[in-house]
Amino acid sequence: MCACFGMPDKIERIMKKILLIEDDEQIVELMDIHLKDIFCKSTWAFRGEEGLHLALAEKFDLIILDIMLPDMNGVEICKRLRLEKNTTPVMMLTARSEEIDKIIGLETGADDYLTKPFSIRELMARIKAILRRTEFNINDFGPGNIITRGSLTVDPVKRKVMLNETKVELTPKEFDLLYLFITNPGRSYSREMLLNAIWGYEFNGYDHTVNSHINRLRAKIESDLSHPKYILTSWGVGYRFSDEI
Repeated sequence: MCACFGMPDKIERIMKKILLIEDDEQIVELMDIHLKDIFCKSTWAFRGEEGLHLALAEKFDLIILDIMLPDMNGVEICKRLRLEKNTTPVMMLTARSEEIDKIIGLETGADDYLTKPFSIRELMARIKAILRRTEFNINDFGPGNIITRGSLTVDPVKRKVMLNETKVELTPKEFDLLYLFITNPGRSYSREMLLNAIWGYEFNGYDHTVNSHINRLRAKIESDLSHPKYILTSWGVGYRFSDEI
């Protein structure tokens, strides 16, 4: 079953669209009430297959995804979305608190992770933070801020990346990583520094998450993974963007 909470057409066009894939109806109803307060329109699905279908068929600004679903694991849904080149931000929810769940969720392409029970205030704060990162504000950047290095072009206003004049689809975290690197060529970042800058202090200790995202980013922009041109390894330190391009 899926329900969409309708809004007048004029308002609907400017509201953020959130997909809730969650089998607990009470949680869904609570989230929907508070999402309306921050000008978001909710669509929800109680089952994983239906949620995956909706995520691939429609465009959303954020997907809130429960890991423990009756028919499909949320981690598998996230994997499928990323394999289909769906770059919509994903926030994972779970009643399980094992660290391995958190690591797997983040390494499969999730942008954030929240363990139940959670406070609705923290949930809304996380949602607003993700939406702020993924939307662009024309006043924040000027046209001169488009960055070109070799065959790679990054437009921070549109959060758009072109490689050899072909658009590259990046997840929000992949874009944030690339933008940090390309605006600081030659500077080496440790995994801990990247975690703090891109994910936030609460993810300290999840170094493999950085490695996984770097590997996926490289796979999208490097023509030869054995000899990367853009994102280089700083042995014993971490990673850097080449300053010789």
